[in-house]
Amino acid sequence: MSATTARLPDRLTARRADLTLALASLVWGVSFVVVKAALAASTPLAFTALRFAIATLALAPFARLGSPFAPPELKAGALLGALLAVGFAVQAVGLVFTTPARSAFIVASSSVLAPVVAFVAVRERPRPWVIAALGLAGAGIYFLAAPGAGALNRGDLWTLVTALCFAGQIVAVTELAPGHDPVRLVWMQTLGTALGAGVAAALFEDVRVSWSPALLGELGYAAVFATALALLWQIRAQRHMSSARAGLLLCLEPVFAALASWAWFGERLSPLQWMGGGMILAGMVLAEIPRSERSHAPGV
Repeated sequence: MSATTARLPDRLTARRADLTLALASLVWGVSFVVVKAALAASTPLAFTALRFAIATLALAPFARLGSPFAPPELKAGALLGALLAVGFAVQAVGLVFTTPARSAFIVASSSVLAPVVAFVAVRERPRPWVIAALGLAGAGIYFLAAPGAGALNRGDLWTLVTALCFAGQIVAVTELAPGHDPVRLVWMQTLGTALGAGVAAALFEDVRVSWSPALLGELGYAAVFATALALLWQIRAQRHMSSARAGLLLCLEPVFAALASWAWFGERLSPLQWMGGGMILAGMVLAEIPRSERSHAPGV
């Protein structure tokens, strides 16, 4: 068997991982407008608690809960759950005060922050081509955020906390996911986030939930697709890529969010913002150039 043939399965696996994470980005991008619409009928922390409680129940039959959790598995789940709980809670609060597209662009900065967090936390050194691609994508996110539209508002500042938490989560998934069952790991994350958001809602909110068919549909999409399935896709995909590569693919999220916000709320993008979206895509293409020269193992 030739060396080229031997490498073929790895390349196919890596390509499927790329497509899986891109699909997760699409689902998460659309979720910004879904959650924004839902917050008209619910307070943000209460909605987050309900969303993750439903996701926890949806995942439970597939998580093999009859087997005991090993201490390393519990530690991984606790770390990922804490990052996810804080990130999604403050993202929902931020969406009360900012637009879906703007929120998504700020959250997407987590993709650019991830290699920095990876270098600080685990000394993962991205290749020069990846650094250049991340720089291009980061500039694209800057232009997408419409810097001429005014200073950061209160919602934007809340969302910056989300970006930092999600950057840490990208790195933690890359480091921890290969050693654990992905469904059980996602189940622990959703459970931790549901409990954390529920406690926060009881302490800090005057809880309000106005039930309607629309809210049930929005909860269903956010819980099943944008939480249970998308997190599972993320963990499975990141078994076959570095944190930097995952960060680049997640840069697609604000592009999808902007398109969804335009279709749903009529939020318009300026030519400068569209240029920013093009720069994000260009950064992803640039990252493809050295693909054949690098390993697909996590942590490279």
